[in-house]
Amino acid sequence: MKFDNTNKGSGEDDLIQLLLKRQAELNALLEVTLAINKNSAASVLFEMLVVILRVNLNVGRMRLLVKEDEEFENVSGFGVGNEKPGDLQRVCSALSDFKAITTLSGHSEELLRGFDFFVPVIHKNNTLAFVLIGDFNTTPELLSHELNYIQTLINIIVVALENKKLFRERVERERFQRDIELAGEVQNMLVPLRLPESEKFEIAATYLPHQNIGGDYFDFIRLSDQEFLWCIGDVSGKGISAALLMASLQATLRAWTSVEKNLDRLVRKLNEIATQNTKGERFITLFLARYNEISREVEYINAGHNAPILIAEGKATFLKEGTTMLGTFDELPFVHTGKFILPENSLVFNYTDGLIESPDEDVFISEAELVEYLALHYQLHSEQINKGILSAIQTSRNAKMHSDDITMFTLKIF
Repeated sequence: MKFDNTNKGSGEDDLIQLLLKRQAELNALLEVTLAINKNSAASVLFEMLVVILRVNLNVGRMRLLVKEDEEFENVSGFGVGNEKPGDLQRVCSALSDFKAITTLSGHSEELLRGFDFFVPVIHKNNTLAFVLIGDFNTTPELLSHELNYIQTLINIIVVALENKKLFRERVERERFQRDIELAGEVQNMLVPLRLPESEKFEIAATYLPHQNIGGDYFDFIRLSDQEFLWCIGDVSGKGISAALLMASLQATLRAWTSVEKNLDRLVRKLNEIATQNTKGERFITLFLARYNEISREVEYINAGHNAPILIAEGKATFLKEGTTMLGTFDELPFVHTGKFILPENSLVFNYTDGLIESPDEDVFISEAELVEYLALHYQLHSEQINKGILSAIQTSRNAKMHSDDITMFTLKIF
């Protein structure tokens, strides 16, 4: 009696081929996972995907689109034409409602009819990517399994890249935050923490940066036993670049005040340095003044800054004499030096524009109202004046005043 082993041998061969195919799929997943763990570039992972689809799964056409910001970008493919970006975005819109593997045969969109299947990658209810599969040479029995395998494979790659992107963004945020903290520490070292006390004058400063760092600046520099210099400034913009530019200005100012007594030449030098550093992309407003305690003479130059308010002998004067903002011209077109004798019991109130208005020009207080407040309260201690003005604005105008740097520098001469 003879037995026919033909069908049996064929079945065993099919089973062996199926097991080998499953082993190849697992090996491919392992290789992709190892590449991800080695932090391989996205291009490497996409190349591995192409090889697996073409060689292991006999896919004839493929296009992979990954979401970047709010649009999908074509990142890999083979066996396809060079469609225009607008065509691809139209395709993405046509597929936006599909959340599962979908057959594309007979689709109304011509571009999609060239593919057999749409395979999405969903993560946290968000479509991160999708792949279009065409000319897929497989058997009906294996179709469902292999489509699921393709989805799993792409899901591993895309989610890994998304996690790497999020991790990189987190590292960059942490690095940026650390940079801000370091810049803030440097700036705090530059801003005078203690102002001198004297029987002849009284000083108080309030410095409120918008972030940990800011573009406002004030300083007090003792030139000799009889003279001192004070200044207040503001760099356009905010953040690290504004703070570093202001730090550069302060370093230049402190270096040159030791060798240059003439305010005109000093301001021209500051403008030269500012222009070199900013390349015309930023500007600095600055008020700079020198006071002689013996002669009581004040010399000052206002380079486009909010005019400090002088309260003396019952009158208010705006200290406007000077020049243009620093950093806008290679050479300042003019420089005028203001001079006057400071009477006893005088007050000079210096401030930056963050005190009176927001960046979008919401006015907190007018110059006239500021003068009125100073005229009524100039007998108070300098620190009380600063606190009082800030409190009055915040209370009467319900102003949060947290969108710009705020600096006040109040000097009283007895």
